[in-house]
Amino acid sequence: MCRHLAHLGPPTTLSALLLEPPHGLLHQSYAPADMRGGGTVNADGFGAGWYPPADPAGNGHLPEPARYRSDQPIWSDGAFASLAAATRSSAVLAAVRSATTGMPVTSTAAAPFADGRWLFSHNGVVRGWPGAVADLAAGLPVVDLLTLDAPTDAALLWALVRHRLRAGEDPARVLSGTVLAVEAAAPASRLNLLLTDGATIWGTAWDHALSVRVTDRAATVASEPIDTDPGWEPVPDRHLVVAAPGRLDRRPIGPSSTDLPTDTGIPDRGTRAPHP
Repeated sequence: MCRHLAHLGPPTTLSALLLEPPHGLLHQSYAPADMRGGGTVNADGFGAGWYPPADPAGNGHLPEPARYRSDQPIWSDGAFASLAAATRSSAVLAAVRSATTGMPVTSTAAAPFADGRWLFSHNGVVRGWPGAVADLAAGLPVVDLLTLDAPTDAALLWALVRHRLRAGEDPARVLSGTVLAVEAAAPASRLNLLLTDGATIWGTAWDHALSVRVTDRAATVASEPIDTDPGWEPVPDRHLVVAAPGRLDRRPIGPSSTDLPTDTGIPDRGTRAPHP
């Protein structure tokens, strides 16, 4: 199992978001509240992706996210601590990893996975890997299979999601459809996915915990609340969440959830100041 987080809001340092909160990803890496099997710590690597500010002279072109990934525990990486203290962003996706037995511990196996402006993470496990999902993998272009970041279930899930995103499908439909397809092929899998394009967060809670906090200024979706702010709300199991500052939508994941409208905005959820 892993722990992950996606955040949108006013620019803040990576350190203030990931390392300094009392139960941020740094704390969750060695003292997670709910691992549900698969180990007790997340010491098999970590990663962070963040979106640089737009260049005023960039003619409207939005920069792609930067990433830092490591096969070391987050608590042992002094270089990242220095980088995180000096790097500010308004959109971040990060994860700490506990590798499933038999899967490699390499930096390229750590989330976030990336393509263009997309960042993606998986917390969980695909049961019966790899045979259970061989038929799903066979539907991907050969080049996608040959260029997986790593021979892991998370990397394959990203390839499945990325293939549909490149075809222009709605991200909510993509995540719901991917979860349902993998669950059908590999029952009892844990499929907690996070996806962002730097403006919206999409996530699934499927047989593991997910929490969300939304104010008019910020939105955070995480495996576990990073602090004691009462604004955190649990995402019900087998639900999809779509979040952005001032917007929150939660829907059951089922056959009908693969045919979702694009507009997911709802009224402002509150005015509490977000965690920095």
